[in-house]
Amino acid sequence: MTVQTLPRIALIEDDDIVRHTTCQWLELAGFEVESFSTGQTGLQAVLQYPFDAVVSDVKLPDVDGLSILTELDQHQVATPVLFITGHGDVDMAVGALQNGAFDFIEKPFEPERLSQRVTEAVDSYRQHASTQERQAYLSRISGLEKVLIGQSRVMQQLREQVAKLARIDTNVIIYGETGCGKELVATSLHNESARQAQRFVPINCGAIPENLFESELFGHESGAFTGANQRRIGKFEYAHKGTLFFDEVESMPASMQVKVLRALQEHTIERVGGNQSIAIDTRVIAAAKADLNDHETFRQDLYYRLNVAQIHLPSLREREDDALILFEHFTRQTNPETRLASEADRHAILSYSWPGNIRELRNVAVRFALDDGISVMEILSNRPSSTMEAVQSNVPLLIQLHNFERKVLHECLVAHQGRIHEVMLALDLPRRTLNQKMKKFGLHRADYT
Repeated sequence: MTVQTLPRIALIEDDDIVRHTTCQWLELAGFEVESFSTGQTGLQAVLQYPFDAVVSDVKLPDVDGLSILTELDQHQVATPVLFITGHGDVDMAVGALQNGAFDFIEKPFEPERLSQRVTEAVDSYRQHASTQERQAYLSRISGLEKVLIGQSRVMQQLREQVAKLARIDTNVIIYGETGCGKELVATSLHNESARQAQRFVPINCGAIPENLFESELFGHESGAFTGANQRRIGKFEYAHKGTLFFDEVESMPASMQVKVLRALQEHTIERVGGNQSIAIDTRVIAAAKADLNDHETFRQDLYYRLNVAQIHLPSLREREDDALILFEHFTRQTNPETRLASEADRHAILSYSWPGNIRELRNVAVRFALDDGISVMEILSNRPSSTMEAVQSNVPLLIQLHNFERKVLHECLVAHQGRIHEVMLALDLPRRTLNQKMKKFGLHRADYT
């Protein structure tokens, strides 16, 4: 998360004693304070330098509060202004409030009351400024940054790496957790390369039955096996001159790995049931969740053939405040008229661990954009995070068991990307029981695919 600096406060007060004591109170409350004895000097400082709030006497020897507000408004300075006023100046303070002042506090005032309202003003100002900055960022991005969105340093480095590797026509392995955008990066590598006019052909190695794998990759001739009524072009041949993307490459059957290795070495394939060698010119990009080096079931010679270059994608929790930018991007994409996230929503977004990464964030954003009556916290309350595992002594055992069961089921769905058959096997549950439990806990397969 972005490190916040101490809030800077401009204090404008002509009474020396009040100015010094108020300055001390605010500094003890955690603010960085610059004080001014006249309205003009304070106003000029606020116009020239960034402040998070202005605390000013409403009645000063040279100018009054309304004049300060008017000048700031004319110069489009949105810094919040809080006025300190004597009883006789309340009418003027109310007028300032109607003209955009954040608040006014009557003398004598409690220091805690002043620091509380200044804190609220600073928080409101920073939140508004942060929202405007994110919206401005989303409005101006273009090219690769419009696809790989984010202002964090790790995302800047990722875009630089993708742009560099796109120009080099070589094989690449992309590593990353579930849902952090491996196929999106692979697509970007293709679209930024000299092969962009040709096909990008994705294939999920974990979703193809082993007995169909060879035909899927290399194609088959008519009559090659029962049901092969006509010739079929395989993925390698279909991706000729383009890019072939192996998602979940670690799931590739061992029997197929040696055949893929030979195709990459020889730059030729043979269709199942055929004898003719077919030349292929294909760039291969592979994606995996775990390191393929010394992998138990992955051939090391194939690993070295694929591992010419590597890209490691950061998880969402490693990307500072990018979650807020992406959330606003997805909500705007779903519903341009949707409401902005509240401070409570933003806090929930930044506090959650996002085990499903961007895929999970997108699902939450879509639901938020389509339902004006639901908060982010309400959506996330049914998505247990791995960081929320402390036992709560005051919570009934029945509820804790309910939450634990739902957490296990949720994490299994995340791990297997919503593939019901694999979840059934992993949890040793019949299909009907799994369906009943998913319905009971409000879990939907579409949120994990």
